[in-house]
Amino acid sequence: MSKTTPTGETTPTGETSPVAASDDQDLGAAGSQLSTAPVESLSSAPGLGVIGWARWYWRQLTSMRVALLLLLLLALGAIPGSLIPQTGNDETKVADFRRVHETLAPVYDELGLFHVYSSVWFSSVYILLFVSLIGCIVPRTWQFVGQLRSRPPGAPKRLTRLPAYTTWRTEAEPEQVREAALALLKKRRFRANPAGDAVAAEKGYLREVGNLAFHIALIVMLVAFAWGQLFKTEGNKLVVEGDGFSNTLVSYDDFKSGTLFDTDDLTPFSFTLNKFTGTYEESGPNKGTPRTYQSAITYSVGAYGKDKKTLVKVNHPLEIGDSKVYLTAHGYAPVVTVRDGNGNVVYSDAVPLLPLDSNVTSSGVIKVYDGYKNAQGVGEQLGIKATLLPTYTKGNEVSSTFPALRNPMLNLTPYHGDLGVDSGIPQSVYQLDTAHMKGFKGPDKLQLRDNLAPGETMTLPNGAGSVTYEGTKEWANFQVTQQPGSGWALGGALTAIFGLAASLFIQRRRVWVRAVKGADGVTVVEMAGLGRSESAKVPEELGDLAGILYDQAPGAPGETGKEPDGVSDSNAAAAEGSEN
Repeated sequence: MSKTTPTGETTPTGETSPVAASDDQDLGAAGSQLSTAPVESLSSAPGLGVIGWARWYWRQLTSMRVALLLLLLLALGAIPGSLIPQTGNDETKVADFRRVHETLAPVYDELGLFHVYSSVWFSSVYILLFVSLIGCIVPRTWQFVGQLRSRPPGAPKRLTRLPAYTTWRTEAEPEQVREAALALLKKRRFRANPAGDAVAAEKGYLREVGNLAFHIALIVMLVAFAWGQLFKTEGNKLVVEGDGFSNTLVSYDDFKSGTLFDTDDLTPFSFTLNKFTGTYEESGPNKGTPRTYQSAITYSVGAYGKDKKTLVKVNHPLEIGDSKVYLTAHGYAPVVTVRDGNGNVVYSDAVPLLPLDSNVTSSGVIKVYDGYKNAQGVGEQLGIKATLLPTYTKGNEVSSTFPALRNPMLNLTPYHGDLGVDSGIPQSVYQLDTAHMKGFKGPDKLQLRDNLAPGETMTLPNGAGSVTYEGTKEWANFQVTQQPGSGWALGGALTAIFGLAASLFIQRRRVWVRAVKGADGVTVVEMAGLGRSESAKVPEELGDLAGILYDQAPGAPGETGKEPDGVSDSNAAAAEGSEN
């Protein structure tokens, strides 16, 4: 049984003819280097000694499948970092986890799951992905630069074998047709050059530029994230109106930093909270919803910087050097004065309370450590539980009905004894341990408790002193962050998005226009196109170009009024045939 070759020749044995093999090589050369993507190789392990093995491992590491595998491992490795408490984020939650899971915690310690992002295994995957991307990008970049400096490949011998093809006959000279084709292709932003009896043109280089930009952006993002994690700082500070803050380690309420952080890396600045302003919706379904949160501050940079005034709002941080100062929370701080039995002031300060609900019902503790003496002259410590209702409504003794200070009421419950601060065990300033304390008894022999409006005083029994509610200040919580490399990370992310879009939506393609004298002396014009992947864009674009060129080199008299043969799309035809 004979086998038909592309040239129409047959061989009795069914083997491929030399002409067909030559055509295949010719077509392969025409479609070569449409991409700089590395060719995947599944070759067996080499037997060339240490150097051979090293080359083989390098080829595997820089292959696309290994890069995708490392990227998948990196994503999977980040899952425990999101689900398990991390020592760098919340030491308290890690301690609670260790206490509750006594058996599981040692296993997590061995696997480094309490510090995933700085663990050996996560860092190994991170570094291998980094090396893999570099090993893939560098040769592809040089190859692409070489392609930009070279000319598009010459036309195949048989343009009819290309996916998109059209032809017609014209009386115009071949040189005129080629010159017109060259001008047309350059006008359409093709890189076009004469190549023998044809014009070769290529377009869509931005596809590969986008591809390379995407991979380079990934490297930039990896470096930026790593740099940011190593040198980042993040701290919180609660500041009451009238108080200030200096960007030093001891000034923070809590502070987290990267592995390579040094105290000298902190940006030198300070500020004072002059006034906090908060406004709320007065009515409607969104009643009580914040409308305005802003802090008026005065800040200075460096030891001798000039004072400057500004407003810090939610999502509008103050930027000083590499540091950003965010406004993250707000609450109230009632001003309380405590006197002993002799009328001596032993405590007078604003006490920040923590909000409990959306209407800023707040609670906290007033602690008097030193200076207080009871009626018998014996030194004691005082602890007073405090609950503030910014808007008190008679009949509702437990919660505020609006977040603003419309009718503030301070509920106080005093205790006396030992606060336990001398034991060396850390304790929260917002909680009161009454294990070694006694409550003051009222006239009814029950725990003393009283509601105070601003200016009112609660008298402690048996001449033990008094507590006065002077008024209310507001506090704001500021988060100071220093994230080196964040700008690079953002730039890398944007570049990656645009690069990926270019690699997906721009098609690299080639067009050839051949014009030669036929056997009857009439010029035969052939046009063909080839894209990197199957797409309707190549035949459509070729048809458009052919129509314009046909107007400049119309058909021969015997073919007057006859348009170029319809542009064929062998891929579409094959697909249609398979469906039938």
